Amino acid sequence: MNASKSARPKPTPAARPFPWAGIIGSHVHGARTKAAEQLRTTNVVVQAVQHGLPFAELEALQTALDLPLEKLAPKLGMSRATLHRRKQEGRLTPIESDRLMRYARLMGHAVTVFGDETSAREWLRHPQYGLGWAVPLDYAETEAGTREVEYLLGRIDYGEYS
Repeated sequence: MNASKSARPKPTPAARPFPWAGIIGSHVHGARTKAAEQLRTTNVVVQAVQHGLPFAELEALQTALDLPLEKLAPKLGMSRATLHRRKQEGRLTPIESDRLMRYARLMGHAVTVFGDETSAREWLRHPQYGLGWAVPLDYAETEAGTREVEYLLGRIDYGEYS
């Protein structure tokens, strides 16, 4: 047996209360996996979103985007009262979880394109010519807007954006 595999500690149930804990981190940091692992991860993500992500995932995205929760919550369709209720309950609804994953996916794509979280965050928070001077985080409040932001990131990544 390889020494590096045996030296790696296994997560305990107390350390990872949900099988999907850390989903946002893996999306934001652009984790690369083999096809089988990617399929397993996708299935876990889909199940987690359908069940409702833990509130900690919202806090992880908030940290990655460096936005106050009060500014991020409306992008997820949540009022201030709902935000506080979800914090007490410790879980988001499936719809809120799906919206959260939309922003995590965008942040991950931007990190891949720009090379670091700071540059990605700045790009997502400032008006962009390719979106008619709209702010990508605001534009992404709908799935159609998110696709346009992803399309623009793809063009930048391939050098098609001038």
